[in-house]
Amino acid sequence: MNIDKSKKRIAKKVKMGFKGYPQLSIAYFGETAEIATEVIVTFTAEEGAEPQDQRFAGQSDVREDEVIQSALVKIMERTDAKTVLEVEGVAIKG
Repeated sequence: MNIDKSKKRIAKKVKMGFKGYPQLSIAYFGETAEIATEVIVTFTAEEGAEPQDQRFAGQSDVREDEVIQSALVKIMERTDAKTVLEVEGVAIKG
């Protein structure tokens, strides 16, 4: 799946807001606020359930990595996530 298509599918789901569970949360991390070298996807099956994290890392900006963005779409589909949340910006790894 091409990068633009993946990003649009994720953005569309994020814009829908909270629609219940299962829920995915996507957070980007990097050495600086400009380049995200890591993304953590947190899956929560139902309210009060133990969240499960999956981490992807890259040498360059993972927001522009076609393989990683396609994987995020696949996770969204595979988990049948009703809600997808995306943390704004890039958090600096400490």
